[in-house]
Amino acid sequence: MVLRQLIAGGLGRSIAQMTLYPIDALRTLAQTRDGRTLADVGMASLARGCISTSSFALFMGGIQFAVYEGCRKNFGPLLSSAAGAVSSCIVAVPQEVIKQRLVTGVYSSFRDAVSTIYRTEGIQGFYSAWKPTVVRNVPFVMTTFVTMDSLKRWRLREDKNDRSELTLSENLVIGMSSALMACFITQPADVVKTRMMTQAASTQAPYKSALDCFTAIVKSEGPQTLYSGWKQRSIYLCSLWGITFAMNGQVNAYINSKRNEANTAR
Repeated sequence: MVLRQLIAGGLGRSIAQMTLYPIDALRTLAQTRDGRTLADVGMASLARGCISTSSFALFMGGIQFAVYEGCRKNFGPLLSSAAGAVSSCIVAVPQEVIKQRLVTGVYSSFRDAVSTIYRTEGIQGFYSAWKPTVVRNVPFVMTTFVTMDSLKRWRLREDKNDRSELTLSENLVIGMSSALMACFITQPADVVKTRMMTQAASTQAPYKSALDCFTAIVKSEGPQTLYSGWKQRSIYLCSLWGITFAMNGQVNAYINSKRNEANTAR
């Protein structure tokens, strides 16, 4: 079961992220401190690092779904989703650091980003702004997975056909609905995380901490700035999790069918 979720969740997340990468790049630009636009960084930034950083999502999605499924029966969806979120941050934080610095033009390529960060900042450089990332990821994944679990159980309970899996369209709608709610709750943390990770692209004095970043934004730019990039992020995440849950369901169904065929043949 865990191995199946590792494969299904990883494939679903990586394919979805690669497909939607340009939208996420626009979200990053909308949240930068200096208000960078495509005119500043060029159209190429919408795809810079797409394949290389999206490969991280294979492991990130796999960890999230595998830990969630492995813990759900014993600990319930709430604690299981939190465990999945924290575990996946091992991969998620370096991915975000590299991706956002590539989008904002700090580095020209994935190789340049990795080598420069390691040489100048060490391993800890790949985990800059890890606190606001965890603060964002944990409630986001908890809200998404708990909402998904509740909607899935409700839909299967209401159905008269006694099935164990949802259809492609049902998983798509449930994933999008779950992500939209989680997106609204965690948007301020996402803005702080982006600002902290992309400070090298700004000419202004760096923030001292995530708390300093949060208070500085509120004081100098207004609370509404904490929801900058909301449209881009909501479109990106609703599509991302819709595709992820839909792909996860399809891969699970495929693996189950092959397993049943093998059992029948014995």
